[in-house]
Amino acid sequence: MNTLYYGDNLDILKRYIKDESVDLVYLDPPFNSNQDYNVLFQEKNGSGATAQIKAFEDTWHWDHTAALAFKETVEKGGELSLVMQAFRTFLGENDMMAYLTMMAPRLVELHRVLKETGSIYLHCDPTASHYLKMLMDAVFSVNNFRNEIIWCYRKWSVAQPQFVKNHDVILFYSKSKQNIFHTQYMPLSKGTLKRWKGMKQKAIIGDDGIRRASNESEESEGSPMYDWWEISIINPAARERLGYPTQKPEALLERIVKASTEEDDVILDPFCGCGTTISVAQKLNRQWIGIDITHLAITLMKHRLRDSFEKNIEYKVIGEPADLSGAQELAQSDPYQFQWWALGLVGARPVEQKKGADKGIDGRLFFHDDESGKTKQMIFSVKAGQVHSSHIRDLNGVLEREKAVMGVLISMEEPTRNMVKEASASDLYEAEALGKKFPKIQIITVGELLQGKKIEMPYHAPATFKKAEKFTKKDSEQSSLFDKDEE
Repeated sequence: MNTLYYGDNLDILKRYIKDESVDLVYLDPPFNSNQDYNVLFQEKNGSGATAQIKAFEDTWHWDHTAALAFKETVEKGGELSLVMQAFRTFLGENDMMAYLTMMAPRLVELHRVLKETGSIYLHCDPTASHYLKMLMDAVFSVNNFRNEIIWCYRKWSVAQPQFVKNHDVILFYSKSKQNIFHTQYMPLSKGTLKRWKGMKQKAIIGDDGIRRASNESEESEGSPMYDWWEISIINPAARERLGYPTQKPEALLERIVKASTEEDDVILDPFCGCGTTISVAQKLNRQWIGIDITHLAITLMKHRLRDSFEKNIEYKVIGEPADLSGAQELAQSDPYQFQWWALGLVGARPVEQKKGADKGIDGRLFFHDDESGKTKQMIFSVKAGQVHSSHIRDLNGVLEREKAVMGVLISMEEPTRNMVKEASASDLYEAEALGKKFPKIQIITVGELLQGKKIEMPYHAPATFKKAEKFTKKDSEQSSLFDKDEE
């Protein structure tokens, strides 16, 4: 069951996810807040700068596609049709309307795949939460609304002519009245524990009129959880932070998963980003399904799962090219996604892409091969079309300019003889601590990568992606629902 899907979640849901097969849906769709979200990577060359890669733009615009999607939803009739018509009358044809039009059919599909005992948690911000709640009422029924959860957090803010916005909204609905729910409890404060101790002592000596806990669990668990949760956002220096812009703290997802599922239940995240939902599901012995529309997110999730669980996890990836024809199709349909996918095969991270401004660099891979702690880098160039000797000469020039020790050309096409000859004529990189030499310029085809061929390089401690914490059973047992740390 554990599966990562690359693609549009609406298409994936329709094609792959069966009716009533999911116990819990958590989704954190990009808000319609006019932001460009960038994945952040800390540079390893000593500059201390931060490199950004545009992962997605979270703004939708009313265009022909939005109008067609609106028409399809409305013509199906029902309460959702009425709500969408009312929205268009009130909002007109603007970006918010385009966002709601995008969300409506996805909520219908999520309702379809959810079991009768299942629940859905929709994470959003106050910008759109009131509109989304009406969509949820139409799709899941007003009677199946459970909570509007307020997630409160602290972060550095500047003075504005309004109160500081430091909360998100999580809309909790169930498929029916038979939804699974395990009551979560507020931890007892030190003051409460002290009072309980005093009350027990009085009870022992026969002081009547005192409230007693009905059982030991009531005394130790505390009060049932409220619908506002104080959980800190991830501290920038925290080991949990991986650099993904919309990453949520694991404590938040742990509470949701524990409340609305049991072990071995199936959890679905259709906007899974860097995979926090998936990681928490794995740690809590649940099955999971993750969907994302960028190969960069899929690559980040693979690294996270590998770092956290090493070989103690099995899962499938569906939607990635499995052969050369699939790679060619991806390159034709979306060149940037093709680059991200190809770089993911070798563990490199992409660079910021701006038309005509990549300076001959599509990706970088940082590594260490001695005890000095000095970080070395390898430069990658990805070519989907025809290749020729000038690409090797260009790559050599980039290595010199960037002070990189090695370079790799990833090519869809087979290299020419002159290319191979020119690459072979380049200097060798010597890893002195290992007593080994490696080709300074290497050419590797997509076909070879799909067959499992590796680039030649020293044994290294990768420094390209931030390493996720390794998971142990002890971590799970000691996990706390409350994160008291402040930034």
